[in-house]
Amino acid sequence: MSEVIKHYSTDNITVVWQPAKCSHSKICFHQLPQVFNPNNRPWVTLDGSSEDEVVAQVGKCPSGALSIQQKKEISTQMNTQDKDTATKVKVTKGGPLLVEGNLTITMPDGEEVTKEGMTALCRCGASANKPYCDGSHNKIEFDT
Repeated sequence: MSEVIKHYSTDNITVVWQPAKCSHSKICFHQLPQVFNPNNRPWVTLDGSSEDEVVAQVGKCPSGALSIQQKKEISTQMNTQDKDTATKVKVTKGGPLLVEGNLTITMPDGEEVTKEGMTALCRCGASANKPYCDGSHNKIEFDT
């Protein structure tokens, strides 16, 4: 079975959604509900806000389930951190570790993955996408 990947486009940008990566943080629709609304079909409506706001919001996606493909450069950059900015870690109640900043993750096979912006790391142990959060903490009622 192939992985579902959805594309939502304007003339200048495409929002790519990979639902299998989603940690269900709800950041997208709590902060930009005029674009990201899970009660609507399609749930992403790019004409609800400016492209700059959409790009900035997608940059806050902690799981990487949302990403941007730009057809041309627009003024707002995706939530990338200055190399000198301290990395911040937030422990969410019943959810993942939210890591904000630049980091390198060394996988068990030795592969190094560089992340910028927000990354959600599994804390409950149930994710099928370790070390990243996939929202499984909701299914197992993780509450620590």
